This record gives sequence, structure tokens and C-alpha cells, in this order.
Amino acid sequence: MIDYQSIKPWLFKLEPENAHNLVELALRLPNICQIPFNPFLESHFITNDILKQKLFGRTFLNPIGLGAGFDKNATMIRGMQILGFGFTEIGTVTPKPQTGNPKPRMFRHVDEESIQNAMGFNNDGLLKVQKRLKTRFPFTTPIGINIGKNKLTPEGDAISDYTTLIKELHTLGDYLVINISSPNTPGLRDLQNEEFITKLFAEAKAITDKPILLKIAPDMSLIDAVELATMAVECGASGIIATNTTIDYSLVKNPKSVGGLSGAVLKKKSFEIFEAIAKELYGKTTLISVGGIDSAQEAYKRIKAGASLVQIYSALVFHGFDMIKNINIELAELIRADGYANITQAIGADRK
Repeated sequence: MIDYQSIKPWLFKLEPENAHNLVELALRLPNICQIPFNPFLESHFITNDILKQKLFGRTFLNPIGLGAGFDKNATMIRGMQILGFGFTEIGTVTPKPQTGNPKPRMFRHVDEESIQNAMGFNNDGLLKVQKRLKTRFPFTTPIGINIGKNKLTPEGDAISDYTTLIKELHTLGDYLVINISSPNTPGLRDLQNEEFITKLFAEAKAITDKPILLKIAPDMSLIDAVELATMAVECGASGIIATNTTIDYSLVKNPKSVGGLSGAVLKKKSFEIFEAIAKELYGKTTLISVGGIDSAQEAYKRIKAGASLVQIYSALVFHGFDMIKNINIELAELIRADGYANITQAIGADRK
């Protein structure tokens, strides 16, 4: 593997979105070339029985997943498997292709090891993503599909966007994620309400028995977050992902006026929301934690708090892809040191 720290200064000379596109170009090669999973490639993939668990009818070889937003168009799934991720969440996918918000729309906060993005669900759209998935599904490792409404779809018609995506994609992923928590689509977070969620999950469950999770925002009170998550589970959600990016711009020294913050500055806020939800819902549904996770210690903290899985995105920009392998190695050591034979015994240890 290339030493990321040696090329990082060169990547950071590029605009963040251009750097991302360059990395994507490299990581999509295994998809294009149909590179198989083999012992050479598996040298970077940690296959330790202590990290294995079964969720959603699939075996997760480790709990470290790629968060939505990195592989928007399902072009890098094989690359992510090779890098060591236990699962990948693609998207956000919308029914129609859209270019997203005006550029520049991604910014680095280097001192804070954080990213601010105002991408706006830029993606190739349902048909192209569906075609890519059809050529390879089922994949070696589990795949989640994150879905959202088009920017120009009126709020009153939003459910139609989500049900269209569910109908067309539910057979091509291991779970689906309802994204109504991004700050970059006008009015999207307004859909985080009882009426919309009740109706959406009623229609979704009539379409498929595939697990459908809800991803929530970190910018609500703990009480509201718990109520929203609890209601979603009661309406049929198979799990909760906490959290999306934050619009609390006070967390960085020189914020832009648009977009959501992710990375290290989100760590505290994301965990507080997750912890509150886990206190209420651990043992009742599947919980996934995302936001500011950049080490095995932080991942283990979320797991002991009740997360079956965790996701990483922004930390990769600052620490490189070797961190995935390192986190899995160290996580196995932490689990073993606590006397557990398997990760399932550690999940929710702080709740028991």
C-alpha cells in the first residue's frame, strides 16, 4: 500500500473535492477490473473471528464501515473491501441525477481535522447506480444503500421519491437508509417529524422486508432525538444511524456559511446523541454510530455504548486508509483484553 502520509501534502494542495475525485479514480479500478478477493488483497483485510457478527442476514467480518457520502455512486465498493472495511454504505442516491450545489462546496478544517461539505446529494441517479449494483450484487461484504429526495421534489411529494428508490433498490443491497437529516437539501430536515416518518415506514414495509434504517441529525435536543428514533422503530425502522453532519459552526475557528461539519469536531455531539438513543433503544433495534470516530478506542467506546457497527469517513482524509486495518487490529485487542471472545459480547457492555 502507498504511504498516505507521504502523498497527503500533495493531495492537500488540491481543492478538497478534486482530491476526493482523484482518490475515487484510484479506488474504482478494482470495480472496473473485476479484481477478485484473493490472499494478496486479503492481507489488508482483517479476518479475525473475534470481530465477526451476523446482522441483517449477513456476516460482517468486522464492524468498521464506510459512511455514506464517500462512494455516492457505487463505483468504489471493491476498493473499499480491499482496504479493509467490513461494510460499505453507498449514496446518497436520488431518483433523478443531480449535480448538487454550486462549487466550491467542500472545505477542510485542517487544525480541527474536520470537513465541511455542502455537496447537496450530487449523484448519478437511480438508474445508473442500479445498473452498477446489478452487475455485482451480492458483494463479498455487506452493502447499505442511503437514499434521499431530489432537491426540486416538493416536500409534499417527498415520500414518492423514497418509495420509488426502495422499490428499485431493495433487492440490490443488504439494508437501506432513509436520509432526511442532511443539511444540504433545503427543507430535508423538516421531514424529521412523526407524520412523515409514520407514513413513509408504513409504505416502505409494504414494499419490502429488507432492513430499513433511519439516519438522524445531531442538531436537535437529546429528548427530541430519542423521541424521533423511538417513533421510527415503533413504525418499523430496523435500526438507527446517529448521526449525520452538524450545522453548529461554532465548533471550528473559520467556518463557511454553508454545509455540514464532520470529523473530529463532531465527536462529542455525535456521541451524546448516540448515547441518549442507546439508553432507550439498545436491545430493541440495531444501532450504528458515526461522527468523529478516528481510533480503535473511540470505536470501542461507541460499541460498548450499544453500537453494533460504526462508520468512518472524514478521518480517512487526515489519517489515510491504513487506519482501517489499524483500528480493526487494535479493536480486537481491546475486546480480548476485556475478556470477551466475540464482539457481540462487548456490544452494549455499558448498558448491561
